[in-house]
Amino acid sequence: MATGVFFHAHPDDEAIATGGTMAKAKADGHRVVLVLATNGELGTPVPGVLGDGEELWARRVTETERSAEILGVDRVEFLGYRDSGMIGEETNDDPRSFWQADFDDAADALAGVLRDEDADLLVVYDDHGGYGHPDHIQVHRVGVEAAARAGTERVYESTMNREHIMRGLELGPADLPDLEETRRELESGTFGSAEALITHAVDVSAFVEHKRAAMLAHGSQIAEDSFFLAMPPEAFSHLFGTEWYIERGAPRGAAQPFSAELFAS
Repeated sequence: MATGVFFHAHPDDEAIATGGTMAKAKADGHRVVLVLATNGELGTPVPGVLGDGEELWARRVTETERSAEILGVDRVEFLGYRDSGMIGEETNDDPRSFWQADFDDAADALAGVLRDEDADLLVVYDDHGGYGHPDHIQVHRVGVEAAARAGTERVYESTMNREHIMRGLELGPADLPDLEETRRELESGTFGSAEALITHAVDVSAFVEHKRAAMLAHGSQIAEDSFFLAMPPEAFSHLFGTEWYIERGAPRGAAQPFSAELFAS
């Protein structure tokens, strides 16, 4: 049995980006630990979802616990930083935010979890945080440093396969909300990673319903009629049935096949 620590920026990121891998790892007998940098205070709630006086951060913590239960996560930890908001917003300057966190303190906090768990591997984001969110970029920076401090040698960068997503969009209805914006982001080169850079393609098709249920657990952020969940089953399975990673220090080379397992020795 191996132990994998998955480090994410906000509640719901774990379900969207790595939910299938987490569920698969648990089913294969491994220990799965989820660490969240923030409580996601600055998310935009689905209209009408919050009760009177209910704070979004508290709701998102509860949703994370439900998502973790669905995915089979063994331990959930929050580092306690504040959501930094999207790039360029005034909230990036909040001294409580993860973007402004003392780097050494944040790295030491995560390294403590890695040591406590005697972690075999750590999952972070790619160096641009998938799509440029400050907290995602900080997850990459802090995670890489924490792994070095804790002696966790295997570090994987969760990413999105641009070409794969573009192929999947052709399977969905032409009138899906935000479709053209998504295409423009993919074509700009600022969203996800080029397929040639990716080392691991984890087949999570057997756990795609776990992933969908975990996404639905984050009801304050992901409505049932949202862009992803409104997709027909074929399109959803195409986009979410494989999860993509870049293994740090182990370039694949365009001619080599993808590796299929993060937890393989």
